[in-house]
Amino acid sequence: MQIQINTANNVVKGVELDSTVEQEVRDGLSRFSDRLTRVEVHFNDESSVRRGETDTRCMIEARPRGQGPVTVTEHAATVALAMSGALRKLTAALESEFGKQDDHRGH
Repeated sequence: MQIQINTANNVVKGVELDSTVEQEVRDGLSRFSDRLTRVEVHFNDESSVRRGETDTRCMIEARPRGQGPVTVTEHAATVALAMSGALRKLTAALESEFGKQDDHRGH
């Protein structure tokens, strides 16, 4: 599973953010890793000058092998909160998607 991390110009990107996000994605999606080819994580500060409670957006797109992408978005006050919320949503979406497939295939 390849992991790609993208940030808007108004979000500070560095080695620490990359390694933290990559580890969280690997840990959070480990049970799906053989079914995913790529995961893209996008961060954006939607109100870069104004400060509000939910100005950071994290969008995660997972690419299941041989299928269309599964995408989720979370808004939160910080990058860490947005990331954890989006990862929770993605896990639930993948469990649902793969569960339907497995039931349909008789697994």
